[in-house]
Amino acid sequence: MVTDNAANFKEAGELLMKKREHLYWTPCVAHCIDLIFEDFKKNLKVHQTTIKNGRRITTYIYGRAMLISMLKKFTKGRDLIRPGMTRFATSYLTLACLHELKASLMSFFSSDEWKSSKFGTSIEGRKIEHVGLWKNVTTYLTSCCSFDSGP
Repeated sequence: MVTDNAANFKEAGELLMKKREHLYWTPCVAHCIDLIFEDFKKNLKVHQTTIKNGRRITTYIYGRAMLISMLKKFTKGRDLIRPGMTRFATSYLTLACLHELKASLMSFFSSDEWKSSKFGTSIEGRKIEHVGLWKNVTTYLTSCCSFDSGP
């Protein structure tokens, strides 16, 4: 039996294991990993700042249909992974996606289409364009969070 890691689930699992000898309880690994990422975000300022900046970029783009369309041209139809409200791991998946699409995003922000748009000429748009994200993303994705799926 695999459950959430909350104390009540743990206690119920232990009680059931005592009652049924062939039943085993284990905490959910995904939940454990999510809690680790939550601790990273809460306790490491660089993670807080970088996640906040990644969220700013994705929120800005996905709040404007015209920018989504423009972005898809530069990413060959790919979407950015956007962070979820309840799962901390999605914040890191978002950063990994931004890192993977860094060249496309840099082309997007340096394109004539962006620079001549009302977004590229707005104060908010220029702030998004110059968010200090890339160094921090590269640094800690390579040092503490490997999202490589194979050899």
